[in-house]
Amino acid sequence: MRELDVAEVFLKEGLIRNAAGKAFQAWKSAMSYLALNNLELLRGKYTGYKRVGRYSIPLHEWIAVVMPTSRMMEVSTLIANKVPEVVELTTLALQLHEYQYNGPDPEGIRSKVPNDETAERLVEALIARVRSILGSLDAQR
Repeated sequence: MRELDVAEVFLKEGLIRNAAGKAFQAWKSAMSYLALNNLELLRGKYTGYKRVGRYSIPLHEWIAVVMPTSRMMEVSTLIANKVPEVVELTTLALQLHEYQYNGPDPEGIRSKVPNDETAERLVEALIARVRSILGSLDAQR
């Protein structure tokens, strides 16, 4: 996944907040893929339709495709039985997303990430785990 490659380049260049953003985008894309492969698990939770231009799309399909940040945690709990690590990785990705926008916060008010060194290690961990999950999905095909 290209976002993971870009995140690694950003890390090497010392652009930690940018790397956090790309790692988050990579996980968001992976979640979308996982949700699309488990639409039946979303169908009961997200009923109705979403208006997109002149089209009405089933809400559960729209959420799986778009994967709104505000729904990531909820969707992760719905697909957790199929992908056991999904809740933990979603939590990590959302923490990095918060860090990307707010920066480090030693007091833990605006961000749970106290400094750039911690953020760097968290980004590296997320990259490695996303690559591992994507690798296992490729092996299953």
